[in-house]
Amino acid sequence: MKKIMLVDDEILIRENIRECIDWEKEGFLYCGDAPDGELALPIIEAQLPDILITDIKMPFMNGLELTSVVRQKFPQIKIIILSGHDDFQYAQKALRLGVEDYCLKPFSAADLLQLLRSVSARIDEELRIRHKYAYTPENLFADLCGGLISTAAAYEAAAQLELQLTAPYYAAAIFTLQPQNMEESPEPSPASPDAEALLGGLLKEAADSFIYKRSRTEMVLIYKGSDPVQMNHTLDELCAAAKQRLREGCGLELSVSRGKVCERLQGIHLSYLEAENDRMFKQMSRMHSAAMLEAYYDPSAHGVLLDRSRLVQFLKSGDHRQMPGFLLELSKELEQMNWNSGYACYLMNDITLELVQSAKNGFRAAAGHAGILQELQTPLKQISSSDDGLQYLKQLYERLWEWRSEGADKHRELIDRVKQYIREQYDKEQLSLNDISKVVRVSPSHLSKTFSQATGQTITEFLTATRMDRAKELLKSTGHKTFEIAYLVGYNDQHYFSNLFKKVTGMTPMEFRKQGNTEEPLHAIRRGAGNA
Repeated sequence: MKKIMLVDDEILIRENIRECIDWEKEGFLYCGDAPDGELALPIIEAQLPDILITDIKMPFMNGLELTSVVRQKFPQIKIIILSGHDDFQYAQKALRLGVEDYCLKPFSAADLLQLLRSVSARIDEELRIRHKYAYTPENLFADLCGGLISTAAAYEAAAQLELQLTAPYYAAAIFTLQPQNMEESPEPSPASPDAEALLGGLLKEAADSFIYKRSRTEMVLIYKGSDPVQMNHTLDELCAAAKQRLREGCGLELSVSRGKVCERLQGIHLSYLEAENDRMFKQMSRMHSAAMLEAYYDPSAHGVLLDRSRLVQFLKSGDHRQMPGFLLELSKELEQMNWNSGYACYLMNDITLELVQSAKNGFRAAAGHAGILQELQTPLKQISSSDDGLQYLKQLYERLWEWRSEGADKHRELIDRVKQYIREQYDKEQLSLNDISKVVRVSPSHLSKTFSQATGQTITEFLTATRMDRAKELLKSTGHKTFEIAYLVGYNDQHYFSNLFKKVTGMTPMEFRKQGNTEEPLHAIRRGAGNA
């Protein structure tokens, strides 16, 4: 609805216009009125009407003065002048100031409505033209993939471009042309016009899809549909056919990186990020495939066995205080590495991919950092010793922890309330996600997703860790039997508690008590341990 505002010093005129027209029925919103220009300005600034109706002759600030100010400060507002026959010359001056139209007094409600509809139509046409020239299909698709346009704006732009965007599901895929002999040229080289035309033609044959050219060697496909299974099947067939045609017709290999099928229009961005990550992974794998082969002939490589789950867990729950000890443990393993070998380069790249992928999957703020793998290529190439490798990992963890903090800060109050409630209620056996969601007044699905993205742990993992922390304290400081401690921390089944305790700590409750373990309280556990 277009917002309408009226400025006239005659109260009867203001009341008649305000009361005699059913504004909502006519498709307008009456947002206010004022007796003169001076009093009108604050209302105009607050309401930002689409159309301003103003009389010419008013005290304090007349209509021409008001028009001049509004034209300078709010050029998008359309102005209609109310004018009597005696001051028509003023109306002509107002037209020269850039007002949209004028209405001679006296006038009827029908006359005013006809004029408002005419001005409203001009606003719509101007908006259509602006959007037509503001967006090309390529720009729209690029913004959808980049997450740079809202759903409403995307649908509006698509309508102006006569594109049918609406669908229940969407997926994105990146098609990259490469030479057949990757040993001679591991990096993509410019494709010939014939190859580009062939690939573009093949992708255009796909029904319910849109394509845009991202670079000289890359095209992006946005695919939509109503059945995720059928969409994946169709994409499989399209990719296989395109690879064969490019190989036979142009002597080029086609690499396809795909994101998962997602719901809603904004899901295009999520699918595109997955496809981009898959593309980077494939590129890095090609660059270091020789190093993987070299590992079979590098005796030093066989002694380096890094626990990837430990690296990922430290990303999710570690902090700066624990960094020195963590790096010390890693140094013992990395010092065995031959840093002049290709395998060392491969190993650091592989660790990088593992950690970045885990951060993107687990941290809410990671969605806006799609280019990090490209940024890390330079520091990765500069690693030539175990000290360099440890310093690189330290900086990588700090960078990814920034994502974790950003995601946590957005929901800090909610997360703190959840943690506090769990610490107070952990001894209740039936404590569940539904119970917690009712206390903090958000849906269970939203709470689960928000908590995981902000902390790197599920609520179940945090609850289990809290219970295990308390159990360790009781084992150290009391003489309670195992079944009593199990009950005190929320478990009625002693055997289940004992098995879970051993899974988390590596010891049974009795072994832990006998050893007088002095470790710090448990801050995190592996995924899957325990159920809320």
